[in-house]
Amino acid sequence: MSELVLSSVDEGVLTLTFNRPDRLNAWTDAMGRRYFDLLEQAEKDPSVRAIVVTGAGRGFCSGADFQTLSAIQTGSYSEKPDPRPNTFPTTIRKPIIAAVNGACAGLGMVHALVCDLVFTAEEAKWTTAFPRRGLVAEYGLSWVLPRLMGQQRAMDVLLSGRVFTGREAFEMGLVNRAVAARSLLQEAQGYARELALHSSPASMDVIKRQVWGDWDHTLEESAANAVREMMASFGRADFAEGVASFLERRAPDFPAL
Repeated sequence: MSELVLSSVDEGVLTLTFNRPDRLNAWTDAMGRRYFDLLEQAEKDPSVRAIVVTGAGRGFCSGADFQTLSAIQTGSYSEKPDPRPNTFPTTIRKPIIAAVNGACAGLGMVHALVCDLVFTAEEAKWTTAFPRRGLVAEYGLSWVLPRLMGQQRAMDVLLSGRVFTGREAFEMGLVNRAVAARSLLQEAQGYARELALHSSPASMDVIKRQVWGDWDHTLEESAANAVREMMASFGRADFAEGVASFLERRAPDFPAL
């Protein structure tokens, strides 16, 4: 059986590729376990400073595999679920960029939006699909979508289950960039290399934790926590190197996480 998630590292950037192109990379528990295992390995690997996630072939991830859904419906599904939640990528201490190259539906949309940044091909097809399958907003998407695109737009894409393009996803504020499909992976990897070269791994770790965690906090709580984190940053080698590299007009040489 071919590898369910492909992995390659170049210039501090790990690229993970969902690899079920014949099924538009439909999600299975086995593929999810492999993906999460690779994220855990990347977190521990000092050579990896940023991560790009994309899909092989014409899709990013077309949602849950229909064979799995059918087995759940008939009560014949027996595979033990992974204890790590689908929001697991938000806990990884390194930045993750989704490069949505094609079909991004249902659970696939969840996995794109729990990445820290999202780049998409302009012509990629996006859909929640949930109400058209008799399902509901899954795995925190009812929490994420209104914060990214506003309540009215979130209601639109959740209630209708309609298909929209990557270009419209950008116009609605759902993604960071919409680009031509031919340059998508190059743009995402190029951005990730900029992070790997110029941004402190320790700073990115803290910032990621702040952004995902502060959605549950008041402004006062967030500001107080930021003061604590800032004071801690003054004592790290990253701060000294950041200042020195600026004064010496050179690229920084930050220590690995």
